[in-house]
Amino acid sequence: MSTVELKERLIDKISHTDNENILAEVNRLLGIETDTEADDVFIFNETEKTKIEEARLQINNGNFLTHDESNKEIEEWLDK
Repeated sequence: MSTVELKERLIDKISHTDNENILAEVNRLLGIETDTEADDVFIFNETEKTKIEEARLQINNGNFLTHDESNKEIEEWLDK
C-alpha cells in the first residue's frame, strides 16, 4: 500500500468514526511526530531530584550492573 493510499484510508476511517477514544489516540500519536512541546524543559520535583542523586551516588560507588550482567541475571531468574 502506498503512502497516499494509506493516508486516504486513514482519513476515511477517521472521518467515519465518532469514537472519542480512538480520535484522542490518533491525535496523541500524530502529536508525537509534530509536538512542539518536545523542547520544553522538564522540572523535577524534590522526590525525583533525591532519587536521581541517589542513583548518581550508586553509579559513582560502582553499585550498578552492566547491560550484559543485568541480562545474565534476568536469564537466570527466568530459568527458575
